[in-house]
Order: sequence, then structure tokens, then C-alpha cells
Amino acid sequence: MSEGKLFLVPAPLDFGCDEQAPLQDALPLGTLQAAAGITHWICENAKSARAYLKRIDAVSPLAAPLQAQQIVELPREVHKKGDHAGQFDAKPLLTPALAGHDVGLLSEAGMPAVADPGSSVARAAHELGIAVVPLTGPVSLLLALAASGLNGQNFAFVGYLPQDAQERIQRIRELEALALRTGQTQLFIETPYRNAALLQALTQTLQHHTRLAVAHGLTLASANVRSETVKAWRARPPAEDRAPAVFAIGR
Repeated sequence: MSEGKLFLVPAPLDFGCDEQAPLQDALPLGTLQAAAGITHWICENAKSARAYLKRIDAVSPLAAPLQAQQIVELPREVHKKGDHAGQFDAKPLLTPALAGHDVGLLSEAGMPAVADPGSSVARAAHELGIAVVPLTGPVSLLLALAASGLNGQNFAFVGYLPQDAQERIQRIRELEALALRTGQTQLFIETPYRNAALLQALTQTLQHHTRLAVAHGLTLASANVRSETVKAWRARPPAEDRAPAVFAIGR
């Protein structure tokens, strides 16, 4: 029996939002049809995965009823510490693929293993000789970068900034210095309920000529992307927005 494949299945970017975009507007039909054919899943959160599969089923009928889908979660320590350092062995999760079943890897929003857990699963698949197939769908980091007007030829994603106020200020200054010296755009994210605190720290810490871009609610009808100098942000403070956001700084 030949091995199954590992499909990286992107999810819409509306997780945790008050509004949901029609699934067909956010993902190609081919991606939804491929996902509908999968019955074995590795995910970030089983409840979120089932909710997403229910949305897929309304567009493309699932190959097995929702109750019959085999869903396993990545361990909590993978969420907290990350799984890109090679310390978590994901091979046991791919046993169904070795038995001939296709397996889907799913996060709560966007592309799994990009700013989300899952890289250990992709690595394990390569080590086991299982084909890894990324499906087409939204990646918030690239959508924000493309819309920002900042350097898209040289950029870095640096994850979350420190929560401690002084450490966050120091990190912002480090990233700004790197961006201004090299031209490399710096991308980062934050938990939506801390968006306002991070934005305040950015506008108070960055130099007035540094360019700051914030992309809220990407792919939604209420999506908003603003990219201006810090001086302009200070002159026109924004209203608080708790939609998922990507932040970027550069020159």
C-alpha cells in the first residue's frame, strides 16, 4: 500500500471575528474540494477544526460524516514553545499516512506552520518519505506585506513582541534600527485584544519618519490597511480595532 500525502490546508482569516466571509470568497474551490476528501486531521484545536469542516461541507460534501472524521490535536507544549526547533517528534501523528490515508494539517487561521504550529509535522513527513502538498489559500503576512507599500523584496517575520513594556520598547527600537539600516521590512503580530497597546507603544517609540503599516481583518468586508509615517499616525490616532492584525515597519 502506498503512503498517503500530507496536505497543508489553509483556513479563512476570520477565526475569532464577529463576521465571517463566504468560504468561496476566501479559498479556491479546488482547495475546498481537496480538503473535503480528507478524513484524517492534525490540528491546532479540534473544536475549531470541526467548525471549519462543517463550513467546507456546505460547499463541498465531506468524504465522511463529521462524527467519523479522525482528528488529533498537536500537544499544548507545541503551541506554547513552538515546534520548529526539532524537539517534538511528530512522526506518530502520521501513522494514518503510512497506512495509505491522506492527512490534513490545519491551524485556526491562514496557512498551518506559518506563524502557527505545524512545522514539525511537515518535517516528520519529509523524514518518512510522505509527500507534503501545500494547498492554496490566504496567508495574512504576505497579504499585509503586499498592501503595505513597504519593501517586499527583503522582509522578516519576527512573531510576537514581548509583553513586558520595557522589553517591548527595546525590541521595537531594535527592529526599527534594523529596518532603517538595511531596508528590511519587519513584520509581527499580536493577540487582537492587545492591538491597541502595541499600536500605542509603536507610535510612541518609533521615529517620526519611520513607516508603520497595520492590516486589520484581512479578507473580510471590514478589512482595513493603513500605511503611513509615524508622524501621520500621531497626528491622526486610529479608533481601537480588535480584528486580527499584522503590523509592519520599514522605510
